Amino acid sequence: MTNSTSPIQAVIFDWAGTIVDFGSFAPTSIFVEAFKQGFDFDLTLDEARGPMGLGKWDHIQAVGRNPDVDQRWNAKFGRSMTNEDIDTIYAAFMPLQKAKVADHAAPILNAIEVVEGLKEKGIKIGSCSGYPRQVMDVLIPAAADYGYKPDCVVATDDLPQGGRPAPFMALKNVIELGVTNVGACVKVDDSAPGIDEGHNAGMWTVGLLLSGNEAGLTFEEYQAADEATMSVAREKARAKLVKCAPHYLIDTIADLPGVMTDIERRISEGERP
Repeated sequence: MTNSTSPIQAVIFDWAGTIVDFGSFAPTSIFVEAFKQGFDFDLTLDEARGPMGLGKWDHIQAVGRNPDVDQRWNAKFGRSMTNEDIDTIYAAFMPLQKAKVADHAAPILNAIEVVEGLKEKGIKIGSCSGYPRQVMDVLIPAAADYGYKPDCVVATDDLPQGGRPAPFMALKNVIELGVTNVGACVKVDDSAPGIDEGHNAGMWTVGLLLSGNEAGLTFEEYQAADEATMSVAREKARAKLVKCAPHYLIDTIADLPGVMTDIERRISEGERP
């Protein structure tokens, strides 16, 4: 074990919208495309975004249960979406996602510097994703080319128990990284299921407001935004994420070092998540 200078043993990051892919656009745009390709069915970006953070099959199922989508699906096909329909869309989704995910592998601003700072303190870097393993196998080397190399990667289909909001992916990181106390771990995510996953695993939780799915800003929009635009995006995301009661809500991973200092203080004072 590294000589740790921190009471925090590991930080477990989500991928899209947290470390890479500002705005979480890779999965969103592909969902729209997969519905179109599989069934010639039009989906809005907002509808595609709704259940972000779930495993992708579960995500498609949740989109189909959206009352507006269900109504249009019934109007077009005379029935609600079936498991077979979900399988068809998922089958269309997979090759599209594998083809596009590397295009969205660039790290979010300051992500690499923040991660390297944690490593220097002897903190281990875990990660998990709603992406299945075959998509992660494309994303991992693409992100590594940019300098992001976590110590552990767990994909949503690596475990039989299913994905978020259950704690299994986060706990698999704990086991793989040799962490001895879940209360010394921090889960960082831009989606509600990912924050719930951290709570369910007994960890400190940090929600990201502006870099992820809920704000839905492109990096260019984020850079160009005036304070009023930024405030609207921030409050839109806060309204969704605050329901999960994360221990901290920050704009992007760039703000994480200050949070880590506060969590270290709280752990040192005997507090638990």
